[in-house]
Amino acid sequence: MLPKALENAIDALGRLPGVGPRTAERYAYFLFRSDQSLSKNISETLDNLHTGVKNCPKTFALIDSSEEISPLYDDPKRDKKTVLVVEEPLDIYAIEATRAYSGTYHVLGGAVSPIDGITPEQLHIKELVARVAEDAVEEIIIATNPSVEGESTALLLQKMLSEKYPDLKITRLARGLPLGVDLGYADQITLSAALNNRTDL
Repeated sequence: MLPKALENAIDALGRLPGVGPRTAERYAYFLFRSDQSLSKNISETLDNLHTGVKNCPKTFALIDSSEEISPLYDDPKRDKKTVLVVEEPLDIYAIEATRAYSGTYHVLGGAVSPIDGITPEQLHIKELVARVAEDAVEEIIIATNPSVEGESTALLLQKMLSEKYPDLKITRLARGLPLGVDLGYADQITLSAALNNRTDL
């Protein structure tokens, strides 16, 4: 029923995560109704995405293709003896927004998930283990997501790192109930973490 070009646009937009058929239709129709320069600008931006961005060979953070290494690692003000481990590159920016951390980062590239076919060998774990010796790391902060996969990955990292480096300090981001959330709306993982990490008053 729809023109082929519009159908193709809807199909392409519908492949994005979180974009259902109706949302894809609205996006495609919005782009059609808008000035053609908007579509061209988006098209050119997407064309440059893969050539303009790459992964840092040391931390696996996202960097400009013109850079050799992540500025968050190369900065002399950064403490290389402390490494905060995250699942995905964009997790770094959530930590950076707090302005409360001055160490370096390491991106795993996901979490161990047998259901999704993601094994430890597919993640940047061996590179993390190597960094401990290369940078004389004193503390690893594990900041994987509070999910079943994230917890499993954290336990695996703790086991592998502590076996190879018995004196290495391994910590985990504190977890618990966020401010403003009623107990009835908290999930079981969050409630369990809040109980296990309870503090004295």
